[in-house]
Amino acid sequence: MGITKNREEIELIRESALLVSKTLGMIAGEIKEGITTLYLDKLAEEFIRDNGAIPGFLGMYDFPNTLCISPNSQVVHGIPNKIPIEDGDVISIDCGVLKNDFYGDHAYTFGIGNIADDVNNLLDTTKESLYEGIRSFKVGNRVGDVGFAIQNYCENRGYGVVRELVGHGLGKNMHEKPEMPNYGKRGKGKKFIEGMVVAIEPMINQGTHKIKHHKDGWTITTLDNKPSAHFEHNIAIIDGKPELLSTFSYIYDALGIKSDEENEFINNSKF
Repeated sequence: MGITKNREEIELIRESALLVSKTLGMIAGEIKEGITTLYLDKLAEEFIRDNGAIPGFLGMYDFPNTLCISPNSQVVHGIPNKIPIEDGDVISIDCGVLKNDFYGDHAYTFGIGNIADDVNNLLDTTKESLYEGIRSFKVGNRVGDVGFAIQNYCENRGYGVVRELVGHGLGKNMHEKPEMPNYGKRGKGKKFIEGMVVAIEPMINQGTHKIKHHKDGWTITTLDNKPSAHFEHNIAIIDGKPELLSTFSYIYDALGIKSDEENEFINNSKF
C-alpha cells in the first residue's frame, strides 16, 4: 500500500509541486534556439534556491544537475550540457524540489521553433495520455487501471510505451510506493485509497518502446533513435477523486497558450 498523506501534508506537497511548476514556467520563457541546456539548469537552480527550496535532483543518486533535460531521442535523465538547442528540437525538462521536507517533481516536453507535424502529434498524444491516466487515479481503482488507460491511448495511436521507467508515489521521499507503470491491466495492482499522492509520468516513444542505457549511467535513449516525449503531474486523491497539485499554467502563460485541460482536476481555490 502507498503511504497516505493527511490534508496538511498534501498542502505542503502542493507547495513544493507549485514551485516546480513556477520553475518550469520560468524556463519556458527562456528556452529557445541557440541557448544551452546547462544555461537553463543554472537558471533553475538559482530560482529554486531564491524561493527557499533545494533542488530535488541535484546530488540524488549522485545526479550532477538540477534539471534532467532530454532532447529528441533521449527519453529521460539527460544531463545538461553546452550543446546549443536547435530549431526543431523537442526537449523534455524534468524538475524536482525539496521544500518543508516534502518533494515536488514533474516534467514537460517543449517543442523548439518549427517541429515536424508527426513529432508534434507525439507530444500532444503523450500529454493527453497523462490526463487519461489521471482520470483513473481515484478511490477504488488500481494501479493497473492508470497504466491501462495510458497504454491503450498511446498504443492505439501507434506509439511505443516505455516499460522500464515508471511513475511513483511522492512525499518526504522523491520515490515512494506505489510504482506507477504506464502500462497494465484493468483491476490489477495496488488499490487506491484516500490521501494517496503520486507522480504520473507517461514516457512515450514515436517508434519502438525499447530503450538504451548509456555508459554515463544516466542518459536513456530510444533504441531506434526516434523522438520521445515525457509529461508528468503530481496528483492527490482528495474526496475520492484526483486533484492536481502541479500545473502547467505557468508554462502556458509564458508561451501564450490558452488551455482548459486541467480544469476538471483543479480545486480553483488553490491557485
